Amino acid sequence: MKRIAYLSLTVSIFSVFLFCCQNRAEPSAEDDKEKLVLATDTSADTVGRVTGIGGIFFKTENPDSLKNWYADNLRISLNPYGSSFEFRNANSPDDINYLLWAPFSENTKYFEPSDKDLMINYRVVNLDALVASLEAKGTMMLDTIANYEYGRFVHFMDPEGNKIELWEPVDSVFTAMGGPTTK
Repeated sequence: MKRIAYLSLTVSIFSVFLFCCQNRAEPSAEDDKEKLVLATDTSADTVGRVTGIGGIFFKTENPDSLKNWYADNLRISLNPYGSSFEFRNANSPDDINYLLWAPFSENTKYFEPSDKDLMINYRVVNLDALVASLEAKGTMMLDTIANYEYGRFVHFMDPEGNKIELWEPVDSVFTAMGGPTTK
């Protein structure tokens, strides 16, 4: 009986696989070339896009206590803001990139005008083009692009009232600063 169920499951999975393969439109050579460029050379991006998560920020009653709890129980390395998670850039493995995990005071004004307790920071390439695209689509931008040594930032509201931060990073500044990171 188990062999029949296993065989039936295998046939079902194979059938779904064949259906998906048969109904998939064949990409043109030009489509493949464009995808390869976008996947491997972010400097060639003229539109601007998200490339990853740059930060996870959330409100809490006691940020310092919670940071210490995470350090003690999950063994993350702390800095004054939270924890910098270090990772390698998939398109350039020699480059070190960072994601900041940061608890904020429940009284922070940084998430305003959103009333949500969470804010995501997205890493982007070509921030200017991405902002222009968002504005053209009627997205409510909250500020203009701000430039810092470690990157460029701008904020907007998504359709559900979440404040979103976009960051065009300069990771080498964090690498040069040193300090503890979570790896």
